[in-house]
Amino acid sequence: MEFGFERLAIWQNSRILVKDVYRLVAAFGKEEKYGLSDQLRRAVISISSNIAEGCGRYSVKEKLHFT
Repeated sequence: MEFGFERLAIWQNSRILVKDVYRLVAAFGKEEKYGLSDQLRRAVISISSNIAEGCGRYSVKEKLHFT
């Protein structure tokens, strides 16, 4: 089952960005394992999550808040 947001190019690109960032932070040293890398992972995941959440909103104002 496909949702409306899954057809958006920006959402698809955000998923590619997630994979790229995860590959990048895997190369970080141990001293950054729990600091910067965790913050980067959370930030990049929130992009696609906010797009998906915004598509589920009803009003234009609400959608703009999340996209």
